Amino acid sequence: MTLPAASSRPIVGMFWMFSAGLSFVVMTALVKSLGPTMDPIQAAFLRFFFGLVFLLPALRLVLATHLTRKHLTLLGVRGIVHAVAVMLWFFSMTQIPLAEVTAMNYMTPVYVTLGAALFLGEKLAFRRIAAIGLAVIGVLIILRPGFRDVSAGHITMLFTALALGASYLIAKLLVRDLPPSVVVAHMSIWVTVALIPFAVAVWTWPSLRDLGILFLIASFATLGHYLMTLALKAAPVAVTQPVTFLQLIWATLLGALVFHESVDVWVVAGGTLILTAVSFIAWREAVLNRSSLTTPSIAPKL
Repeated sequence: MTLPAASSRPIVGMFWMFSAGLSFVVMTALVKSLGPTMDPIQAAFLRFFFGLVFLLPALRLVLATHLTRKHLTLLGVRGIVHAVAVMLWFFSMTQIPLAEVTAMNYMTPVYVTLGAALFLGEKLAFRRIAAIGLAVIGVLIILRPGFRDVSAGHITMLFTALALGASYLIAKLLVRDLPPSVVVAHMSIWVTVALIPFAVAVWTWPSLRDLGILFLIASFATLGHYLMTLALKAAPVAVTQPVTFLQLIWATLLGALVFHESVDVWVVAGGTLILTAVSFIAWREAVLNRSSLTTPSIAPKL
């Protein structure tokens, strides 16, 4: 069976995914640079609040799209789930090194694969089960329980990937009926609203420096998602997925050079195993010519 026609532009797709990876790593580094100056929940709220500016081009389509009660329910649930993921992710960024956040985020498509089998009726063949097992081994290599302290940041990052996986599955249900731009816009709106009470509870007036950094975070997040969309249009996920390994390299280098974090070869090794498993799942989906339901990009959905 042949791959989709988009694979005829693999170099273009890989370049756009490479650029998207750089944007996402810069975004995570900017989040890290906030340090203890702002509560992570407030930072998460302001990131999405500023991000609403980039939704203005889609506003007319959002208002014109008819939504059923089912759509509103799914959009609301997704907004709450994604808001939880964002709060956990911002907290994790204050607790553990950049490389570990990046490596553990690779688990999101694995959770999506499991969720599709449990809730959407997809079958798990032995090869995909083996790939999931490989990813779990990768997580254990990163965490090394019993050999190092597993911090709260590691635990919240595990749940971040789980929540992002759930958000992705709900999105795939929604795009069956709604334009993707509408689904993305509603996600941003619902997440912003869901974060308001949590942000109010910890609110302190941010400095101009922090506001500037948060606007840059929103800008690079939006740019990363746009570049990722270009990558997926140019080539299938099976082609672009391995390029995301470079995110781990950039995160490791930034962590070492900018934030003086030690380079942990176990984290790189574990992240490589997880990415290998995810790339194999993506490749199998492409070979079988199935929909990309269980093979999302592993870039941060933030």
